[in-house]
Amino acid sequence: MPITDPYQYHAGGVSAPLTGGFAATPDDAADLPVLTRALLVGGGGDLAAVLKDGSTVTLPELAPGVVYPVRVARVLATGTSASGIVGLY
Repeated sequence: MPITDPYQYHAGGVSAPLTGGFAATPDDAADLPVLTRALLVGGGGDLAAVLKDGSTVTLPELAPGVVYPVRVARVLATGTSASGIVGLY
């Protein structure tokens, strides 16, 4: 039986449930394929990132398994010690 989606015709938004994800590989020069609505880390640590507005921040001591609602354009390799980073949108 095919899967049904009772919400397929509802408009999405930043408060809607997440609908996609990808491995967010840290890279100092390349943006992520999709601007995130949130990040999850599998292995805790610091995460250096370029946000949607272009500012660069380091999110210190992120805990594994937590969804962090942050709009990230790039995860930087320099300054990132967290691992297993998943971009969610």
